[in-house]
Amino acid sequence: MSSSRSRIDGVQRILQQWLSSRGMDTKFSRYRVWQFWEAAVGAQIAARAKPVRLRGSVLEIRVDHPVWMQQLQLLKPRILSKLNELLGEQLIDDLFLRHGRNDTRTDAEPDTLPSRWQSEPLSEEERQHIEETVAGLPDSELRHHLRHLMEMQLRLDKARQSKPGSK
Repeated sequence: MSSSRSRIDGVQRILQQWLSSRGMDTKFSRYRVWQFWEAAVGAQIAARAKPVRLRGSVLEIRVDHPVWMQQLQLLKPRILSKLNELLGEQLIDDLFLRHGRNDTRTDAEPDTLPSRWQSEPLSEEERQHIEETVAGLPDSELRHHLRHLMEMQLRLDKARQSKPGSK
């Protein structure tokens, strides 16, 4: 197994442990539905219908044409069965179909984050908050990885806030 794949698996394991310790593991498991969407519905449907939001155990799907909405309504039981099979348990109870465009971003809207967002400085207060958050974790490896993940997310958020045109 490659080292990058093992790091990804390690981060996923760490996140699952952390979320589980806070009672959020079911919610995390539901969000894996994005990983399995195309496998559950096939490439043709996935090109026309995309998951956009989870509300509890209801997955909202944006469908680009009313005829496809009708077809998906008929296929709903089969899609739900396949999604839950791929998720490994009954996590999605219903699909809410909504008509709309599926292209959420165009080439006219390039990502304008600074190329070095990873080196965005963190304040002492931000570092302290992260340390307080991870302090209760008994596993030092888990603490280390979660600390790193939180630091990177905070840097990314700061870079997004500082890009032109953001609030």
